Amino acid sequence: MPVSKKRTRSSKPTQSKNISNQMSSGKGPSPRWYVVTMSALMIVGVLLIVLNYLTLLPGSVSRWYLWSGLGLIGAGFLMTTNYN
Repeated sequence: MPVSKKRTRSSKPTQSKNISNQMSSGKGPSPRWYVVTMSALMIVGVLLIVLNYLTLLPGSVSRWYLWSGLGLIGAGFLMTTNYN
């Protein structure tokens, strides 16, 4: 049976990577208006969908209210990708 080669060990330890330097993008915290807008879009989207099902919006149950609510929630989630 063939014998495998032995591994050679280097005398110096491995270098650890500083995760905080890799993860930081150099940006500061998000402005307050950004956080408020992001939260408001998601809350209004959920309210639009719930009020549509409770038939508290003008007109009957409409798919346009649902699509609008989902669009607002989606826009809020897209904003979370840039949130710091």
